[in-house]
Amino acid sequence: MQIPVFFQTAGLLVLSNIFMTFAWYGHLKSLNNRAWYIAALVSWGIALFEYLLQVPANRIGATQYSLAQLKIMQEAITLTVFVPFAMFYMNQPFKLDYVWAALCLVGAVYFIFRS
Repeated sequence: MQIPVFFQTAGLLVLSNIFMTFAWYGHLKSLNNRAWYIAALVSWGIALFEYLLQVPANRIGATQYSLAQLKIMQEAITLTVFVPFAMFYMNQPFKLDYVWAALCLVGAVYFIFRS
């Protein structure tokens, strides 16, 4: 039994976004008193794992989805990963703007996948 392309793509994109979110923003908390170039090197190391997941995700997804569909899927997943990261790891308060942003992305997903 083969896992459907959507689940393969979405699953790999979720994992890659977790790595990328930590690479982009995790250093603001965990390396905030280190030189920026140390944070950059650590972030690049984390980003390597993001790419090792993102590249196959997009190659698998491209067998069934357009480039625009892959991009919108990635953006929707990014917000889904970012909000819990911001709240639980970075201790940021929940904002109603997260809900409005999510609704905008739901609209983007609808329009890009409707045809």
